[in-house]
Amino acid sequence: MKKIIFSLIGILIILGIIFIPSIFKKDDKLTQVKVAEVAHSIFYAPQYIADSLGYFEEEGLDVEIILASGADKVTAAVLSGDVQIGFSGSEATIYVYNQGENDYLVNFSALTKRDGSFIVSREKYDNFTLNDMIGKTVIGGRKGGMPVMTFEWALREAGINPTSDVEIDTSIAFGAMSGAFIGGTGDFVNLFEPQALQIEQQGYGYVVASLGELGGVVPYTAYNAKKSYIENNPEVIEKFTRAIQKGLDYVHNNSAEDIAKNILPHFPDISLNDLTKIVERYKENDSWFTTTYINEDDFNHIQEIMEASGELIEKVPYNKLVDNSFSDKINNK
Repeated sequence: MKKIIFSLIGILIILGIIFIPSIFKKDDKLTQVKVAEVAHSIFYAPQYIADSLGYFEEEGLDVEIILASGADKVTAAVLSGDVQIGFSGSEATIYVYNQGENDYLVNFSALTKRDGSFIVSREKYDNFTLNDMIGKTVIGGRKGGMPVMTFEWALREAGINPTSDVEIDTSIAFGAMSGAFIGGTGDFVNLFEPQALQIEQQGYGYVVASLGELGGVVPYTAYNAKKSYIENNPEVIEKFTRAIQKGLDYVHNNSAEDIAKNILPHFPDISLNDLTKIVERYKENDSWFTTTYINEDDFNHIQEIMEASGELIEKVPYNKLVDNSFSDKINNK
């Protein structure tokens, strides 16, 4: 009997040696795709939902998300071939096209529909308006980037001259804006989450307005790839777009708490309670598109904002830089 038991144990051990590694081995059938994101922000919750809930894997993709702080760094990574897909403001693709790049970047999937930053004041205002910023200094973000251009647009819409009525500091790098404000620079700063909430909690400032609400609807952050990559890998782009659509569906159909619980692994330094507050803030601001489709009017609005800031001399044709064929396909249009 003992011999039989030992024999059975031996067989089980051998089977374990053979089969257990295969359980943990990465599926070789998955297509590897690298994505460079412009920032690591809760603003991009649908993307992290797609990752956390396995939507990419369901589509046969092994997606690696890499932080490349700044739209210029994202475009450089895509153009060099270091990554296959870029995730940044649509303005970056316009800059690339106007620089004469032959294999330019094409936007194929939208995610966020407005600016995701909030105006944070050093002083408390009970009834804040943009007029309260006249004569003040604002840490605005990188020159030529969507946050500062959207801010300038909002000021002009309110009848405020952004070059003479307000001093906008564009010298401070995106990642250093919060620290500079805490250190005493500026009367206001435009911050994404979680920095805006952290500033409030630490007692250094107050969120007084949503820049997204002031700037209007645009394909603020979208996915892009080189024209040649899209042409040669349409099945990858379609699968990726379908996974992002699933992420968008989830954030629109679930509570802020459920969203926060699922993206918490992507933000381990933030408590679930704070993460839920931030997600709720973005939901209230109607931050995300319902589909990945990039509307022509919205794309043209981005170019209007760029023109008003003096960053765009000639508009780029919508059909050159936007490919909605994948969005149309997954939505059966």
